[in-house]
Amino acid sequence: MWGKILGALFGLALLRLPGLFIGLILGHWFDIKMGANLARFKGMFHEPDEQQGLFMYTTFATMGHIAKATGVVTPAHIRQARHFMQQLGLNESQQQEAQAAFRDGKASNFPLVAQLQAFAQHYGRQRDVIHYFIEIQLGIASADGEMSHDQYILLQQVAQQLAVSRLQLEQLLSAYRAQQRFNQRDSKKPAVNAVQDAYKVLGVANDCSEKELKRAYRKLMAQHHPDKLMAKGVPAAMLDVAKKRTQEIQAAYELLKNQH
Repeated sequence: MWGKILGALFGLALLRLPGLFIGLILGHWFDIKMGANLARFKGMFHEPDEQQGLFMYTTFATMGHIAKATGVVTPAHIRQARHFMQQLGLNESQQQEAQAAFRDGKASNFPLVAQLQAFAQHYGRQRDVIHYFIEIQLGIASADGEMSHDQYILLQQVAQQLAVSRLQLEQLLSAYRAQQRFNQRDSKKPAVNAVQDAYKVLGVANDCSEKELKRAYRKLMAQHHPDKLMAKGVPAAMLDVAKKRTQEIQAAYELLKNQH
C-alpha cells in the first residue's frame, strides 16, 4: 500500500486533485510490481514469510543499486555479490532470485527510497538488524578496493532512510575497513597495525580499560548473535554470515585481551 500512499501524496502536491488520481494509479502499479518481487522471494524459505522476503529482496536490490552508482557494475561487484550468495548457501534457484533482485536494483528508475521505506516499516525499530543490513552494503560498496564518491553518497542516502546518522555510518565504515585488514593479518606474528585494527573493530580507544573492552565485545557479540537476529526477522539464510561475523569479533577481542 506504500506505493498508493506515496503516489497519491506526490500527485496531490504537484497537480492537486488530478494528480491524486494519477498518483494512485502509478502507486498501485508499483505495489503490484513490488508484491510480485516479494512473492518470488518467499520461495527461498522453508516457512514462507513476507518479512524475510522483504529483507532478502531489499538486500540484493540495494546491492545492485550501489554497484551501479558509478554507472558501471564492475567484475569486482559481480564477484562480491556471488561470494555473498555462496556465503548464504543459496542453491541455484535461490541464486537466480537473488540475481533478479540485483538486476532490479541496477535499473536507473529503481524506487530505492520507497523500497527502503518499506524495509524500515518492518525493521526500523530493530537497530541491530539495520546496522547488519548496512554492513552488508558496505561490502558491495568496497568491492573495488576503494569506495567511489557516488557510492558513498548513495550509502549516506540509504543510511538516512533507515535513520542511521552520518556519525554511525562512519563508525560502521571504520569498523568494516578495520575488520577487512584484520582478517588479512598474519595470526602467528600479529603486527602493531593488527592491534590498532582490532581496537577499531570493537569500536574502542587504544587506551580503553579492560572493563570497557569487555563491554564493547559483549555488545557487538549480542548485536550479531544469530539467534537474536533470527528472532528479529533476519532470514535464516543470513545467519551463517552473522555467525562468521561473531567469530571475527571474537578473534579481535582475543588479540586485544592478550595485550592487556
